[in-house]
Amino acid sequence: MVVEQELTDRPGERDPRAAELSAAVDRLRRALATHPARLPDRDAAEDELAALDAMAGAGEPELSRLRRSLLLVAGAVGSVSALAPALGAVRAAVERFDVERRDEERHDQGPGAAGAGSGG
Repeated sequence: MVVEQELTDRPGERDPRAAELSAAVDRLRRALATHPARLPDRDAAEDELAALDAMAGAGEPELSRLRRSLLLVAGAVGSVSALAPALGAVRAAVERFDVERRDEERHDQGPGAAGAGSGG
């Protein structure tokens, strides 16, 4: 059974986007664990961070699920300024999946797809 989908050209190498997401999630988890204030939604944030980490470890995650988890984490910890840099890193890591997906779609459409319909 294949656990990680290989998205690199080198067999056995992990997708760098997934590695970045795992690292960002780990950073936010550590920041959340050491934050002294009582956060009412801390458990929800920790659950979603675990889900994000699991998705990153399993291969190319579903973008809508990544966004949903990010939204839940942001809702749980977004008002805590001390966690903002770590939360921003998770957001940036999630966005990398979307940016590269859009780039692949443009590439699949071919060179004339962007300008289709404009003639002269």
